[in-house]
Amino acid sequence: MPTVPSGKPVASSMRTYALRLKPGQDLRQQLDAFVQQHQIRAGAMVTCVGSLTQATLRLANQENATVYRGHFEIVSLVGTLSINGSHLHLAVSDSTGRTLGGHLLDGNLVYTTAELVVGVLEELDFRREPDPTYGYRELTVHPLAPAPKQKKSARQ
Repeated sequence: MPTVPSGKPVASSMRTYALRLKPGQDLRQQLDAFVQQHQIRAGAMVTCVGSLTQATLRLANQENATVYRGHFEIVSLVGTLSINGSHLHLAVSDSTGRTLGGHLLDGNLVYTTAELVVGVLEELDFRREPDPTYGYRELTVHPLAPAPKQKKSARQ
């Protein structure tokens, strides 16, 4: 299966799912479970709004998690989803309007609700492969191999 050259846009149809998380659920864990349950090979966050009582983020250029406790509004959740590895960023605001953001980790606990729409790109396969620039496993986009055609039996 050929790799799509870097920088070249690739078209795909998209199926969407809408779901709601309830109080106490972990945003990252529930998204990971959803991706596994539906075997999503290439997905994207379309939208997410809601609230948290705890935000756990990996901030820019930091190795460890930072945990914030209080009441936060989810103002943005963006990123790519795949059974091969997801990459998600979360932005939340506190009661003063101060906004924090970073990599979404386990430990983001829903306060009242989290309303999500997830898009699935049906003809693509997202993978994480080492990039020689910094050595991180970065997104590579592959066309999804077409399913093999079934042979007709004599009874059909």
